Amino acid sequence: MPSIYRLGLELLKVARRPKPYLRHFQNFETRQSTNCYARFFGFQTARQAVFKATPKAPNGARRLGPLPALAAGGGLLTILFSVLQPVTHEPLEVPRNSGLPPPNPTSDNDDSNDGLPRYRLSEIKEHGPKSENPWVIYEDKVYDITDWVPAHPGGEVIRRAAGGSIEPYWDIFSIHKSPYVREILEQYVVGKVHPDDLENGRPLQDHIEDPFTADPIRDGRLKKLTQKPCNAETPGQELAGSFLTPNEVFYVRNHMWVPVVEEAEADGHNITIELPDGDSKTYTIKDLKERFKQHTVTAVLQCSGNRRNDMTRYAKKTNGLQWTVGAISCAKWEGVRLRDVLADAGLSLEDPGEDAQHIQFSGLEAYGASIPIASILDPMGDVLLAFKMNDAPLPRDHGFPVRVIVPGTVAARCVKWVNKIVVSDEESNTTWQRRDYKCFGPNEVKQDWDKYKAIQIMPITSAITRTGLKAAGTAPDAAERSVVQIEGYAYSGGGREIQRVDVSLDGGETWDQAQLIDDTSLEKGSRAWCWKRWKYETKLSEIAKASNGEAKTTLVVKATDDAYNTQPETHKSIYNLRGNLATAWHRVDFDPAAASKSTKKSKNNE
Repeated sequence: MPSIYRLGLELLKVARRPKPYLRHFQNFETRQSTNCYARFFGFQTARQAVFKATPKAPNGARRLGPLPALAAGGGLLTILFSVLQPVTHEPLEVPRNSGLPPPNPTSDNDDSNDGLPRYRLSEIKEHGPKSENPWVIYEDKVYDITDWVPAHPGGEVIRRAAGGSIEPYWDIFSIHKSPYVREILEQYVVGKVHPDDLENGRPLQDHIEDPFTADPIRDGRLKKLTQKPCNAETPGQELAGSFLTPNEVFYVRNHMWVPVVEEAEADGHNITIELPDGDSKTYTIKDLKERFKQHTVTAVLQCSGNRRNDMTRYAKKTNGLQWTVGAISCAKWEGVRLRDVLADAGLSLEDPGEDAQHIQFSGLEAYGASIPIASILDPMGDVLLAFKMNDAPLPRDHGFPVRVIVPGTVAARCVKWVNKIVVSDEESNTTWQRRDYKCFGPNEVKQDWDKYKAIQIMPITSAITRTGLKAAGTAPDAAERSVVQIEGYAYSGGGREIQRVDVSLDGGETWDQAQLIDDTSLEKGSRAWCWKRWKYETKLSEIAKASNGEAKTTLVVKATDDAYNTQPETHKSIYNLRGNLATAWHRVDFDPAAASKSTKKSKNNE
C-alpha cells in the first residue's frame, strides 16, 4: 500500500501542473544536491558566486517513463484517489518540499482560460540565482529551469537571469533568438506573470550590465555568424591564401564573453594543478616560461560543427551555428608541454594510478572540458600550454594569456584562458563535455547523452575554398581555353597525414587527383597535426563537357589519409541533429557559361 500511495502522490503532483509540463515528468531523475561554482564577469572585474545546483544523475539512476494514462484524462486519477483516501477522510496533501509551484489563488481572478497559475514578481524573485529551483520570465510566461541548468550549453551562467526576465540577456546573447531555443524553453513553463505586474503585456525589466562591452574589435574580413558571443569563420580567400592562417582572420569560437586580462598582469596569471590525491600546485605564467623548456607545434584547430551548413542543405535541419567551410584554421603554437608541468606537480608519468584517467581544464569564463590522460602520457602527443600564436602573444579571442592546445583533437577540448587543470578519474562534468559535442545516429531524435563518448579525435574532411579563372591570352577563343583553378584544404585528426585528394568535375561520376602543396618546411611537431592545402587546374572547356549540357556542374572533393580513412559520400548517412562532424564529400556548383562570360567581359574592359 505505501508504494501505491507514493505513486498517487506523484500523479497528483503532475496533475496540478499545466499539461506542457508533462514532458518534464518523463525525464524525472533521482538527484542529490551539491555545491558548484560559476564565475561571473562584469565589465572589467570578476567575482565568484556559490550556489546550489542539480548535478547530472549518476549512471543507473532510476528514470520514470511517460504516463500515457494521464493524457487520456482524469479516469485513472479518480480511481486512484478513491482507493487512496485515508480512513480519516481528510484531504490528500502533497509534501511541502515537493519542489512544485504552489497554486496561486490570483489565477481565479484572471479571465484567461489557459489553465496556467499567475505569479507575482515578488514570488518569482524568490526563485533567483541562489534558489534550488530557479525561474525565469520570457514575455509574460514563467519557466522553472531547474532541470535545464545542467543541460544549458552556457553552463551555470543562465542563473544570472533567474528571478526575472531572461529577455535582456537574450538581447545580449543573441544566439538564443531561434525557434529551437524557444522550443526547449516551452517545456519548462509553469505559469504566467500576474496581470497587475505587467505593463503593455510585459513585466518591467531590470537594467543589466553587458559583459561583452570589453570584447576585442574583430577583423572585418571574418564572416560573423553571431555578434554576442562572437562566432566567426575564416573566409575562403584566407583559407586558401597561406599555410598558417593569420591571427586576424583565424576563426573565432566563443561560448561567452572574452575575459579581461591586462597585458601588464599576464605573467602573474595563475594556473592551479590538482592531482587525484588532493595535492595541488600553482604556477604563474612567468614560472612556466622560466622553468620549463618551450616547444613549437604547428596544428589545425577545427570546430566539431565545421560544415554543419552542408549537413543542413543536403540532409535536413540541424541545431547549431550554421558554419560553412571556415570553422577551421592552422597556426604555429608555442608554449610548454603539459606533461612536463604535470610531472613537476607530482604526477607519475610512468604509473599515474587508476584515479588518473582524464585531464580536466577550466577557463576564466566558466568554460570547461577534458581529454583522456593518454594524450598527455604519450611523449609524441604534443599537448601544450601555449602562450604564442604565429610568433605573437595569443590574441584575446584565442586565449590570452594562455590556452591548451591538444593537436589532432576537436577544438572544444583546447580550452582558452585556462586557469585550472585537474587530474581526475572522470571526465569534466561540464555541459560542453557531457551534453554537447557528441554524435548520434540519423534516427536518434531523442538524445541520450550518456550513450556515447564525447568527440575527441577529429575524422577526415576536406573542402573547396576557392575557384578562379586564369585567362589564356586575348584570342577570340581565349575564354574557352581559360584554366579553372580550384583550391582547398584536407585534414585528418589524430596526427594522420593526408595521402590523397580526389577531385570530380561531374558530381562524383569521374575522378582525378589534386596536387598537394608542399608545406613541410613550415610543419612543426611529432606528428602530422596540420592540414594539406591542395590545388587542381583544368580547362574551362573540360568542365563544360562534364556538365553534359546542363547549366551547371557540381565540383566535388574528397580526401584519404595515411590510414586510408576516407570521407563518407553523403550527409544523410551521417546525419545527426546537432550537425556535428559534417565530413561528407564537399560539393560546389560551378557555372561554366557564366565563368566564360565573366572572362570575356573582363578582357573587353582591358
